[in-house]
Amino acid sequence: MAVLATLVVAGCDNQAASDAAREELANLDSLNVIDESNLNELMLNFADPKQSVAYFQRGLANDPTRVEFQRGLAKSLLAAGRPAESASAYREMDRQGNLTAADRLEFAEALIQTGEWDAARTQLGQIPPTVETYDRYRLEAMVADNRKEWKRADSYYQQARELTTRPASIYNNWGISKLARGDRTGAEEMFIKAISYDSKMFSAKNNLAISRATRRVYDLPIVPMSKTDEAELLHNVALQAIRNGDVDIGRGLLEKAVETHPRYFEQAATKLAALNRSVLR
Repeated sequence: MAVLATLVVAGCDNQAASDAAREELANLDSLNVIDESNLNELMLNFADPKQSVAYFQRGLANDPTRVEFQRGLAKSLLAAGRPAESASAYREMDRQGNLTAADRLEFAEALIQTGEWDAARTQLGQIPPTVETYDRYRLEAMVADNRKEWKRADSYYQQARELTTRPASIYNNWGISKLARGDRTGAEEMFIKAISYDSKMFSAKNNLAISRATRRVYDLPIVPMSKTDEAELLHNVALQAIRNGDVDIGRGLLEKAVETHPRYFEQAATKLAALNRSVLR
């Protein structure tokens, strides 16, 4: 009886230990899921895009059916400047019926970057109208621009503008849209607005300077700029002047670009030398 009692007690202890172990494993599994979810977000939002691509590729190699890995890879490829591969990844998700409205926005972005405008429009058309986000209207505006639907584009740009506290990018895009219509004055107003919200946005400064140069206004706009910015703008305005047939002005601007740049400005120096050779001939 003593042996039996000992065995029963031992059995209860083993059962309790087993139950505790299972509970601990369950807790660990739960923690792993949370940690993995957090890691996925960290890889998407903070890691180098190339590292993110490699991370999600490894995840898919281990579990090809995991939708979060498929989504992470598609997003990472787009962030890494590989839109064609990103679009392919989203197409596979679409084939499997796994695209969310947010995925379709990213898919449309990838398609626009690869020049597949009709396909991008199709993806945007499948997003519910209740999804009213900055990115949705930004992409809708770009598609409208591509179709030369200027009133629709203006409406979308305005809606996007109202949904962001950092409108520099949308104003820059809006300016490019107005340039495409031949509205240089309107375009330059948009570029100036973009610079007023982000004084470091070189693309807006460059677009403003080039737009002015197409009107044969070759002095640089009065906007904040570093010496490097100034040299690069002088170089780009010089090229526009040469395209306009104002070769001597272009040469002078190239010379000034070389002088202004804080380091050796190879691009400007090479073009200046080629221009001088052509004159000597």
